[in-house]
Amino acid sequence: MHQTIRAARPDEVPVLDLGPLNTGGDLKPIAKELRHACETIGFFYVANHGIPTAIFDGVFDATRRYFDLPEAQRLTHRMDERFRRGFMPQGINQHPGYAPDLKESYEIATELPLTDPDVIAGLPLHGPNRWPPECPWLKEAAWSYFEEALALGKRLLRVFAVSLDMPPDYFLQFCNKPMVQMRLFHYPPQAPVTDDKAFGVAPHSDYGMITLLSQDPIGGLELQKRDGEWIGAPYIPGTLVINIGDLFQRWTNDIYRSNLHRVVNRTGKERYSIPTFFNLDYHSMVTCLPTCQSANNPAKYPPIKSGDYLLGRFRDVQKYRNAAA
Repeated sequence: MHQTIRAARPDEVPVLDLGPLNTGGDLKPIAKELRHACETIGFFYVANHGIPTAIFDGVFDATRRYFDLPEAQRLTHRMDERFRRGFMPQGINQHPGYAPDLKESYEIATELPLTDPDVIAGLPLHGPNRWPPECPWLKEAAWSYFEEALALGKRLLRVFAVSLDMPPDYFLQFCNKPMVQMRLFHYPPQAPVTDDKAFGVAPHSDYGMITLLSQDPIGGLELQKRDGEWIGAPYIPGTLVINIGDLFQRWTNDIYRSNLHRVVNRTGKERYSIPTFFNLDYHSMVTCLPTCQSANNPAKYPPIKSGDYLLGRFRDVQKYRNAAA
């Protein structure tokens, strides 16, 4: 049975005010707070992020409307295997050692036409989005939010760079065709207490660079501290939750640590959330940053292309699902 957990304190998961980032102010104070969060729990909130409230309201309204459609209709929008865009029914996602996640989703990503050279070349995860023709309101709302989240992700990369004593635009050189995936999640009502192996999303760390999460007031996100305690990351109006993934940990030679997290919908109500997984260009070489290594702390990992790393992680999970089936 899932234990009762407490909400995170501000000193455990801080709220960073991005005002200076949006006004051209000094980034060092924010970068210092960000660095502490990334060295300890890998999560923080951002306020004054610049995304209009109307954009949030629009995408959540469209998400609820979409998942209110009959499942038979949504199944006609099922995710295509080549481009990985579209509807994914409940029970498809499964993390090793756990029951399938108790959620369903609709995925969109960086929009690329069939004439794009990388799409023609068959570069994995590159291609056009799949928009249900009978749901123009979904495309309008979801794409408006996607563009805002993409812009915020790029702004945040400046703070991350400063926090690592790198030039502010260091990571932006790898954002010519970033691999950004956004998922509209719906967690159907479930019993407040479930089997220990059944979660909305089972304990895991994210694979890539950074994740920008917008959650509804239901909440449900839980993080594991270094001492093993699970704490809640509740909904805070006007904020997003940001966390780093395993690939960013690799960039920093394990100085920044991605963290286990899960979703437990204890309310018996429907929950919605929208994570945006922000990754760099496929061919970006992930090499230990010069400020994260020394004679006494040499680089732990060989260079690897960002896209190759992500695909390898996706395939590992796919192998597990196939073996468990």
